[in-house]
Amino acid sequence: MSAALNRPAIRALVVKDWQLFEKQLAAYVLAGIGALALIGHAQKWSFYVGSLMLIIIMVAVACFAVSTSLLNERKDKTLAFVMSLPVSPLDFYLAKLIGNLITFGLPFLILAGGAVAVTLSTPVPDGLITLVLLLCAHQLLAFCLSLCVAMQVESEGWNIFAMIGSSVLINPLMAGLSQIPDIARHWPTNEVVWSWQALAILAAQLLLSLALLGYTSWRHLRKQAFY
Repeated sequence: MSAALNRPAIRALVVKDWQLFEKQLAAYVLAGIGALALIGHAQKWSFYVGSLMLIIIMVAVACFAVSTSLLNERKDKTLAFVMSLPVSPLDFYLAKLIGNLITFGLPFLILAGGAVAVTLSTPVPDGLITLVLLLCAHQLLAFCLSLCVAMQVESEGWNIFAMIGSSVLINPLMAGLSQIPDIARHWPTNEVVWSWQALAILAAQLLLSLALLGYTSWRHLRKQAFY
């Protein structure tokens, strides 16, 4: 199978997506750094505003990556043009998968890493690290779900529902985590404690993310067209 892949075309499509969106992604990262600065100020108002801004920005990055490279191209009929080039549906799928992972992944890693660094290096309680990483893992899972749906479902309504629905579940997640004593009681302290509940939730989030990407790949290996 690998010998049949058009690697130059895949690389060109990935680079094309990155070059189209790099300025917008840089703006998201700069906004995220501003949010992290507010969090690091460690006042109640700045922590609340910065945390809210950071969550919104990470959700926006995930939605931007999926909507611009898949949903907008579908509406603009770009897919039909690309598929007229010497690329197979598998080539196009791999280009979109890699492109979306890079487009979302680089800002995500910068902002998630920044959130961890700010938590550990400022007066913000170190115990919040578990909450930070669980929320970041949720956003990764939400992105993988949105990407999986966008690559298989042509309905714009269902795609929007998947993006918004998976992202807003972050509120019930935070509420649920706060009701688990072994997780929440360490948040106001400077002690980083990973309870078995926190580790189980984090592992489930990461495994589900990988499973969604694996399922999408399996489905496309069996198809003769991208949709």
